[in-house]
Amino acid sequence: MDALAGLLDGPRARGAFLLRAVLSPPWSIRVRDEAPLTLIALTAGEAWAVPDAGDPVRLRPGDVAIMRGPGHYTVADDPETEPQAIVHPGGRSTTLDGEELCEALSLGVRTWGHSPDGGTSMLIGTYQLPGEISRPLLRTLPPLLAVPSDALRSPLIPLLATEISRDEPGQQVVLDRLLDLLLIAALRAWFAAPETDAPTWYRAYGDPVVGRALRLLHHNPAHPWTLAELAERSGVSRAALARRFSALVGEPPMAYLTEWRLSLAADLLRDPGTTLDSIAHRVGYGSGFALSAAFKRVRGLSPHEHRSQATAAS
Repeated sequence: MDALAGLLDGPRARGAFLLRAVLSPPWSIRVRDEAPLTLIALTAGEAWAVPDAGDPVRLRPGDVAIMRGPGHYTVADDPETEPQAIVHPGGRSTTLDGEELCEALSLGVRTWGHSPDGGTSMLIGTYQLPGEISRPLLRTLPPLLAVPSDALRSPLIPLLATEISRDEPGQQVVLDRLLDLLLIAALRAWFAAPETDAPTWYRAYGDPVVGRALRLLHHNPAHPWTLAELAERSGVSRAALARRFSALVGEPPMAYLTEWRLSLAADLLRDPGTTLDSIAHRVGYGSGFALSAAFKRVRGLSPHEHRSQATAAS
């Protein structure tokens, strides 16, 4: 598993908030749901994504915008249009005065807007819990990124558009998986773009020494790595690897490995069917006790507390 594949293995939507919005100008929606990640795919017309901090981004049909929470943002026909609706946590929508809009603007199954003939149509998918997206992936993303249609070149948008308005048994699972695939396709295209300000680990992946070390760590985090073995298998001395890895990635190899293991463990803990010992062995700790001690030391809470918080949030 390469580093990018390791990160993109994280998205696992579970009952994601999904809808198709059909709107006629002027329109503007203020989003305050503080969701960890939201994807918007424009299927007709034009729209602007306007983050609270940063420049507005214009979207055309086939473009995908990804917003990383918990920051607020606005989606509108024009950056100057005043907001007419507010999206709250859980997908609840109101007017600025608090009047409920979800029922008033319903246009059918997972479809919402002014009229079925609105000139702007977009697909919106929201990951509602942080554990549905791996922490390492979220840390690499800016608050807003956009992938143009010519870079994406994916059949997933029309497929999701077809499936989103269906009301059949198991449909939510189908939509969750399509959302995951579209997100992965968009992020892969974004990482590959030459103008992308890629994170340090991604740039380091092209280094013949550090890239080799990263591949080893991502491919097998459960291996009992030492700096000496990692350096030997990367073809350099321990001092050379430590110096080069820290310069390119921003932290020493063993610190990077610890964070990678604990991030994987944090995501695995959201599954109530997994035991602490089984998670520990999957991410490179000899026992649940050893994992618990490391988790508490680095994260400031125990695995049990993390799992309890995740369960309460869901």
